[in-house]
Amino acid sequence: MRLTILLVCVLLSACSSGDRYVQWETEAPSNFPKLTAIGYAPLATQPSDSQAHRVLMAMQASKVVAYRELAEQVYGQKITANSSVSDWLLTDDNVKANVSGLIRGAKVVKSYPSGEHYVTELELDFSLVWALYEQQNRPKKVKDVTYF
Repeated sequence: MRLTILLVCVLLSACSSGDRYVQWETEAPSNFPKLTAIGYAPLATQPSDSQAHRVLMAMQASKVVAYRELAEQVYGQKITANSSVSDWLLTDDNVKANVSGLIRGAKVVKSYPSGEHYVTELELDFSLVWALYEQQNRPKKVKDVTYF
């Protein structure tokens, strides 16, 4: 009888899920999209007396705006809105937009003046984003397994 109980306990303990390690492998998608974004910045309203300095400032501002547009496409945009009504009249209406995210792997396709604005065009190829992710998060192989 003791031998039967001991054998059943050993068999049941071997079936528990706590005594194994499962290694997962990431699988690349079948296709990768390419996103594009365009940022505009006015030249005339840049805070400088020098035309060359205004161009550099507008160039940088248009790049930041283009990156914001990419972040909106990748992560979405958080919208917060508040409205107040008093005596059936709209007295206050506020809308706030917020974008937050990290963009890696984007490249500047074109950057050029266009009339009174400076324009920057960006491209984000998700095959490069995938490669950067794989490089940063390398899969680990099992060196040794210890069973208890």
